[in-house]
Amino acid sequence: MKEQTILFDLDDTLVHCNKYFDVVIDQFVDLMLTWFSGHGLNAQDIKQKQLQIDLAGIHIHGFMPDRFPKSFVETYQWFSRHFNRKMSAKEESWLMQLGHTVYEYTVEPYPLMNETLDQLQQDGHRLFLYTGGDASIQMKKVKDLSLDTYFHDRIFVTVHKTKEFMETIMHEQGFDRKHTWMIGNSVKTDVLPALHAGIHSIHIPVEQDWAYNTGTIDIKPQGAFYQLGSLQEVPTTIQSYIKK
Repeated sequence: MKEQTILFDLDDTLVHCNKYFDVVIDQFVDLMLTWFSGHGLNAQDIKQKQLQIDLAGIHIHGFMPDRFPKSFVETYQWFSRHFNRKMSAKEESWLMQLGHTVYEYTVEPYPLMNETLDQLQQDGHRLFLYTGGDASIQMKKVKDLSLDTYFHDRIFVTVHKTKEFMETIMHEQGFDRKHTWMIGNSVKTDVLPALHAGIHSIHIPVEQDWAYNTGTIDIKPQGAFYQLGSLQEVPTTIQSYIKK
């Protein structure tokens, strides 16, 4: 079997991520509904404004840790101005603290993560981790789940996962594109950069994915492109393609 180079996304591909943000956002909404009671504010309006501000913040702050908590503060400030409610430095500080709690959750692997990575290693493939976000936060997840057992020093962390950064990886590592795969949940940051680079791609969508991860696949794959229902399907899918 020809050795394949396999790049894995981390968040919501190998480990849970979005669900922790959803929990903290719900806590933020509860606070806002309490503080703005009597103003006719509803949960959906709060969530939509927070999402709008958070997505806009990516272009300014990237995936730095303060971006998400700041979206709470800026949402609070927006509604305070809208309803002419006096802002409180204490409330803003509380929101920053609340936003940062999302990084304190114990990271949880997706079902059969270890078994999947074990099988790919046993099949003779080289595994790489390619993730977006703050390096200290992402590497803590790697350490907590002993993912360095599989990836060693073959780990790339960037603030923005773009097609340009994917090309940089391809050139610097000298990967053979006909035998290289990108696996992840995000159309925007996993699938599209992979297809633009002319490598194979496996999309593993998650329920109620973050809006930032969505996109339209508007490029014809030069190699394999699969959409799978679970991580555990990856080894047999790659093996079947190689045997064609």
